[in-house]
Amino acid sequence: MADRLLINEIFHSIQGESTYTGLPCVFIRLRGCHLRCAWCDTEYAFTEGRSMTVADVVTQALGYATPLVQITGGEPLLQAAVHPLMTRLCDAGRTVLLETSGACDISACDPRVIRIMDLKAPASGESHRNDPGNIDRLQPRDQVKIVIADRADFDWALEHIHQHDLASRVEAVLLSPAYTQEATSELAGHAGLEPSRLAEWMLETDIPARLQLQQHKSIWDPRARGV
Repeated sequence: MADRLLINEIFHSIQGESTYTGLPCVFIRLRGCHLRCAWCDTEYAFTEGRSMTVADVVTQALGYATPLVQITGGEPLLQAAVHPLMTRLCDAGRTVLLETSGACDISACDPRVIRIMDLKAPASGESHRNDPGNIDRLQPRDQVKIVIADRADFDWALEHIHQHDLASRVEAVLLSPAYTQEATSELAGHAGLEPSRLAEWMLETDIPARLQLQQHKSIWDPRARGV
């Protein structure tokens, strides 16, 4: 429905990723995702949540004085009503971040939204789902995130960053080491990557990207929700 969303959770926390790391942020996590990345850490968002009107979501988000809001998932762009939600938050003066996979067309987003697009590397099991047209849809204020689980992922990222000149196209290219994820009925699972290994590869190649650790997982239990 155009005025309702399936919401997994809304919470106030510290931003743990992107160039906004460390800032207080209101998170709006939408339910549902059509991808099953091997290392996904929010499997609970696939099916858990409740229906809310866009107006109620906006009211709850604006109940916090925090000027930064992130729309995340799941995959937020699967729900059409996410667009009026983002526009209303922008109209209210909030800085709006959208965390989305590279599998959904990002062109319909309000131009004021900062899109943090997660390109899927091979170990995710979903790299074939990346929409190549999204590269041309990126704007200078957007950011690109790539989760790295092994050396093959890193080499894939290096190739794509250079091939598409991503460092010049967006504000930041973010490389995140994968955390260990056990296999489940939904996910293939994958061993994590030590951040020091990713750092070594970045130094060896002078890759034009930023090492990103998920800060919230250092502050709180990595399995904790609502943080």
